[in-house]
Amino acid sequence: MLKAGDPFPNFSLPNQDGKTVKLGDFAGKWLVVYFYPKDDTPGCTIQGKSFTATKADFDEAGIDVVGVSQDDVDSHKSFCNKFGFTIDLIADTDAELLKACGVGQSEYKGTMYWDRTSFVVDPDGVVRKVYEKVNPQGHETVLLEDIEQLKGE
Repeated sequence: MLKAGDPFPNFSLPNQDGKTVKLGDFAGKWLVVYFYPKDDTPGCTIQGKSFTATKADFDEAGIDVVGVSQDDVDSHKSFCNKFGFTIDLIADTDAELLKACGVGQSEYKGTMYWDRTSFVVDPDGVVRKVYEKVNPQGHETVLLEDIEQLKGE
């Protein structure tokens, strides 16, 4: 698992619109990369809705947010359309970024899934904070507060 002080892995993956998103697109900005298990599931929906509802707060603070799962572009597009998400969801279908970040896996009722994990990346591309096994309820508020503290360091 990546830890604070590690460089965030470079990536180049499609978002819900099929547009390629790269780490370099966020150079000079704070970035939250949140990994979630599966589109259109209860916790993942809560998280996507929460980030969408607070997008203006993140924008005002100069923080970009992207969600990542192993679901494909079509699944992400459907998920975004169904709930009106205004954040990018990145399709990591081969789990390259999930593995590069060291995101863990857990089993639930015989099915393996990727753990809900968030990384705060500073404007230089360095991981500043890691959140493992995230509770999606209220996580966006914790991130905003923590990043404001990190900016002051």
